[in-house]
Amino acid sequence: MLFPVTVVGSWPRSPELIQALRKKQAGELDQAGFDVVADKAVLECIRAQESAGVDILSDGEQRRDNFYSYVVDKLAGMRLMKVSELFDHVKDRARFEEVLRGLDVPAFAIRSPIVIGRLGEKNGLSLDELEFVKKNTKHQVKVPLPGPYMLTRSSWFEGLSDKVYDSPTDLAADVIKILRKEVQGLKDRGCEFIQFDEPILTQVVYGEESSETFMCAALPSRKDPTEEMKLAVKWMNEVTEGFTGVRFGVHICRGNWSRKEEVLMKGNYGPMLPYLMQMNIHQLVLEYATPRAGEMEVFKEYAEQKEIGLGVVNPRTDTIEPPELIVQQVKAALKYFPPEKVFLNPDCGFGTFAERNVNNHEIATKKMHTIAQAAEILRKEYK
Repeated sequence: MLFPVTVVGSWPRSPELIQALRKKQAGELDQAGFDVVADKAVLECIRAQESAGVDILSDGEQRRDNFYSYVVDKLAGMRLMKVSELFDHVKDRARFEEVLRGLDVPAFAIRSPIVIGRLGEKNGLSLDELEFVKKNTKHQVKVPLPGPYMLTRSSWFEGLSDKVYDSPTDLAADVIKILRKEVQGLKDRGCEFIQFDEPILTQVVYGEESSETFMCAALPSRKDPTEEMKLAVKWMNEVTEGFTGVRFGVHICRGNWSRKEEVLMKGNYGPMLPYLMQMNIHQLVLEYATPRAGEMEVFKEYAEQKEIGLGVVNPRTDTIEPPELIVQQVKAALKYFPPEKVFLNPDCGFGTFAERNVNNHEIATKKMHTIAQAAEILRKEYK
């Protein structure tokens, strides 16, 4: 099928689900009790995607606090900490608070996974999620995972993690082993598409040299962007090396925590492309529904080298983009990608952080439906 319609990962979470998640984290609700609520939420998410015409769906990350912090429940050696709890450990608390305010980040709501001990495996990062979805749909399934760079950099915090791992590079070795085992488990269970989320690569390229972000407080200790991008390529390829029979994608966006476009990052993908092309993955899952992502022309010298998961709707607005507009966006991409290498998706998820959905169930469903309508128009023209 040409122009497959898929999601980036997250779906809006209901107040009931958020309440159950918080109760579980507080020890007031056991896993079985939480799963009763979460199973219902996942089923609603699946049915919404099916009804909208999504071809490759996800479980909406309904069981997760956010796209990367959920690993705290899956791994030993980590602690889930509110951003506000990290204030006492940063070198310049006043400046960190100022950055958060400028970025419109709710420091008492968003949580990050911080390494406080040696990482230890339990029962997989997402195997239970996949098994439940596979039992409840005949559609192909995408499973998003935090990428090796994201997971390493976001969880290593100076003053806490360095008591166990001397550096992020030391931590990365264990992260890569865990992700490789996860990929094998997902493949064995029939997962068709594994998407690694690496949103902080935008921060690496376009962030201020000394900038601290709420998702990655380790970035101030980074080397120059070139060295960091080389690390991201190295770690990704070490994770994917030797695997066949499953599609790998890497998702890179410009931020998806606020509806205020002016606080989110901007800049084209040009500086990243020489490195992304070296990654042993099939698809680049990118945002292109807003001007912040820059021009498509940056792909001119990299035409046809990878698939593109083309972001064609903005998950942070209530506006339902008309199918005709989406068709125009896709045709712009077809100057650089053949039809068989173009997948259609939103720019990012609809509920990146549990307590800060950027949209609601109804709007998310309508936006996916309009993407599916555009795909049908394109299939008729390019069949």
